Amino acid sequence: MRRKLKQLCADHVDEWLDQLANTLATTTLREIQSVLKRAIRQAQARDMVLRNVAALVTSPTGTDGRPSKALTRQQAEAVLKAAEVSELHAYVVISLTTGVRTEEARALRWDHVVAWIPSLKTWHPVTEVGFKHRKFAIHVWRADREGGDTKTRKSRRTLELPKLAAQAFRQHHTRQAVPKLKAGEAWQDHQLVFCTSVGTPLNASNVRRAFRKIAKRAGPGTAWSPRELRHSFVSIMSDQGVPIETIADLVGHAGTRAPASRKRSTGTSSDR
Repeated sequence: MRRKLKQLCADHVDEWLDQLANTLATTTLREIQSVLKRAIRQAQARDMVLRNVAALVTSPTGTDGRPSKALTRQQAEAVLKAAEVSELHAYVVISLTTGVRTEEARALRWDHVVAWIPSLKTWHPVTEVGFKHRKFAIHVWRADREGGDTKTRKSRRTLELPKLAAQAFRQHHTRQAVPKLKAGEAWQDHQLVFCTSVGTPLNASNVRRAFRKIAKRAGPGTAWSPRELRHSFVSIMSDQGVPIETIADLVGHAGTRAPASRKRSTGTSSDR
């Protein structure tokens, strides 16, 4: 369907979304409508249209999305083992031991990886204080408003890292020096923990392809996605008897987040 913006009406949006509903999941349809609403909102700000017609319609129900699944503890251990030879090793480790969202992991910068300094009683970026410390954590932000990344302290949660994750970060930081040297002047320094061979952000398809190779080597097969590492974290924590409120706090669900000053630790005692 092609329509000029000034000619677009709510019926056109309804018809378009109904057509997409035959092949797309409900959440995807909502995301598409959200993007359209933001685009029209920009046009309103420039007096190109009078009203936001995308905001006048209700997203239809789409197809059933692919059901989420979780790795068992044994499968998770096999995946961690298989990931050791992959450049995605640290990514898999923090996803399984902290439950961060895949988009949060991809956005992680080195100044978000912090070490606890007892004498100062505060966290400091490893880029300033290095890895010769006992306690580490990551600062994770999420967008709490439609249409943007808030990046405020209120939207941040601090996740203390188990030993396995801290060690993986330490090794990853060292390994990252190799592609940086190879890239030379082509390297784009975004300070990203996880990036391409020239320092640019990873996209979801990059991570998905690499993770499926790991899952295939580990045994569960290729029908797995990185987001299911988060589901696996929740499932394993629940099986270990961790209260649902604590799990919700750790994974950053709205309404259950503890105050910013509270330390959150993850992983099992055997990880520490």
